[in-house]
Amino acid sequence: MRDDVLIHRSDAQASGRTPGEIRGLVRSGHWVRLASGVFVPRETYEATDDFGRHAFRARAMLQVSSPDAALSHVSAAVLHGLRPWRIALDDVHLTYNRRSGGKRTPGRVMHTARLDEAEVVDRCGARVLEVARTVVDIAATEPFEESVVLGDRALRHGLTDIALLRSALERMGAHPGRARASRAVGRMDDRSDSVGESRSRILMLDERLPVPLAQVDVLDAADRWLARVDFLWPEHGVIGEFDGRIKYRRDGVATRDAEDVVYQEKLREDRLRQAGWVVVRWTWDDLETPGALASKIRAAMELARRGSGPVGRYVVRRLTTQK
Repeated sequence: MRDDVLIHRSDAQASGRTPGEIRGLVRSGHWVRLASGVFVPRETYEATDDFGRHAFRARAMLQVSSPDAALSHVSAAVLHGLRPWRIALDDVHLTYNRRSGGKRTPGRVMHTARLDEAEVVDRCGARVLEVARTVVDIAATEPFEESVVLGDRALRHGLTDIALLRSALERMGAHPGRARASRAVGRMDDRSDSVGESRSRILMLDERLPVPLAQVDVLDAADRWLARVDFLWPEHGVIGEFDGRIKYRRDGVATRDAEDVVYQEKLREDRLRQAGWVVVRWTWDDLETPGALASKIRAAMELARRGSGPVGRYVVRRLTTQK
């Protein structure tokens, strides 16, 4: 996102725009007012998504705030490209290096906390709290599941690591949200490839299911590669697959491409079953009924226990950090 997209009233006037012309551009909808004296062309604002629009508002709000402010919490997460899941984007969050004075105004939340300049980085020309501090701040203030999903994404993309998150926790001191943040950080993992996989792992831990391996390559007895699976319980002979990546049908009608995907998925699953694995699949809807999904997984384990067991071997995929 380029810095020169934002239009400042002083720059517009220096280039010959009168105050009346500026007001007219806003009233007519050609410019969107992001903060006092800061605008963006409407076509630019509307050409992006909710995350991009929040980033515009955040950068504008920061520019009319005091110099010691830095974007934080969900606003920092957006500037780092983390695309927070199910965390509201209505308000811009800023943190000030002060002991007190935090408050909320329309469209803005002002936090006050100890702020080390070493924790501030530049993103798109804006002062933004670094990733570990951002993840921990969110974990201290947002719901548990949303926090873990965000932390998993940051870890998976190599933007931080567990050691840095623990260090950020230590620096929180006596913050009232430290205990909840510590619990969330303790559940974060760099092997989740999606929101659905993160939520699945949380559910398994909450339901006291055995902890599975994640992102595993499965090979048959002839050492031929069969599939890469989301979750694997090798001691139970069970493979778990979160099936939230595609929609096979739209408006009740299967397209040829969708039918081919379904067919290929069936062949893949047949190969795994022929190698002796029991495969259990679940969807977004299943994640809303954790008890029922846990029972489904336990039933698969019981079915596998009565079988002869899988043949071949498996290899835990070596992570390729995505930047």
